[in-house]
Amino acid sequence: MAPGESQPREDRTLDAIRERLAPAIAAAAVFDGWSADAVKQAADATGVDADVAAYAFRGGAMEMIGAWIGHLDVAMAIAFPPEQLATLPVRERIRRLVRFRLDAQIGLEEALSRALATMALPRNAARAARLGWRSADRMWRLAGDTATDYNHYTKRAILAAIYAATLSVFASDESEGKAETWAFLDRRIAGIMRFEKTKAALLRRPEERFSMARFLGRLRYPAN
Repeated sequence: MAPGESQPREDRTLDAIRERLAPAIAAAAVFDGWSADAVKQAADATGVDADVAAYAFRGGAMEMIGAWIGHLDVAMAIAFPPEQLATLPVRERIRRLVRFRLDAQIGLEEALSRALATMALPRNAARAARLGWRSADRMWRLAGDTATDYNHYTKRAILAAIYAATLSVFASDESEGKAETWAFLDRRIAGIMRFEKTKAALLRRPEERFSMARFLGRLRYPAN
């Protein structure tokens, strides 16, 4: 679509339908997976015409999963207006945003597990990465991040990876009150903060400039 060109009316209408159906589809996906049956059940539950709902999600499971993730993105932004997070340390801002998303999926662990399996398929990898990046970007923006240099990309890439890993833990966590998930999340967020501090220190010394390639290499081949 060319810059400044408005979205076609049909697409705007379908987006509204997807947004309306997304929570009901996620609930149905607990039993029926991200399937046409889940769409039909959601349509029946929300009063949307079944044929229109099927057309809106003609793209299949990834269309449904993307709508659900988009629903979480919107709900998170509504729940956390900028002034609510402004007084908190950055670490706590990120923690609360991630926890909100996870809390919204309590009771939907089976649907989440199926979504993660679907997104892990090679044919869906690119779209799954875009969805993860979008959510990480929205979390950082809500947290007040205004970086425009390479920090913009490293922060989002790292948070997207941490969020994806935490989702996997959450989906199979049977501990009381999801204690294992929250502990896992806190450790990973602490890691982000340590990384940011170390990176800032290195950038102050020209002879020890931060190298993203070196950092990623160490993640892949840690020192013994």
